[in-house]
Formats: sequence, structure tokens, C-alpha cells
Amino acid sequence: MANAAPIFAFEVRSVIELILLVFALIIQGVALVHAVTQRADAFPAIGTLPKGGWIAILAVCLVLTLLGFGPLSLFGLIGIAAGLIYLLDVRVGLRDLSDGKGFL
Repeated sequence: MANAAPIFAFEVRSVIELILLVFALIIQGVALVHAVTQRADAFPAIGTLPKGGWIAILAVCLVLTLLGFGPLSLFGLIGIAAGLIYLLDVRVGLRDLSDGKGFL
């Protein structure tokens, strides 16, 4: 019985890391695809990095996460942060710009 606890803990940890990896890849992949499909002149219009900068950041982070660094490494955490910043800030600005609402 005493030997079952460490095995169970490693299984739980591996499942949590797998869930975080899938989450990180989805966030980074969706952000990268969205950045690639947007117009290049819209990025400076909302006051953010150029399109090439966002694509480079998101692509490098996605590749490093895929290469095995994982979501809990420094590169994985930076990738998750970059993807979330893009999706929660830049994408919203691009959507507002394309809808014609502009900024208040």
C-alpha cells in the first residue's frame, strides 16, 4: 500500500501536465492563426506591435512548446502569456477596428 501513493501522484501530475499542454497549444495555435489572417495595416492602427512581430513571438513560443519544453517551462509560460495577451487585448482591438466602432 505504501508504494501506491507515489505512483498515483506521478499519474496525476502527468495528467495535469497533459491538460496544460493541450491548453497551451490551443491558446497559442488560435492566436497564431488569428494573427496570420489579419491585415497588416490594422496592427499599427490599434497601437500594438506589427503583424510580423506578433507572428514571430507566437510562432517561436508554439514551436518551443511543441519541441518538448512543455507548458510549465519558462518558454511555455511565456507562450501562454503571449497567446492570452494577443487574444484578450490585440484581437479585441482588431475586432473593434474592423467593426467600425473605433475607440472612445
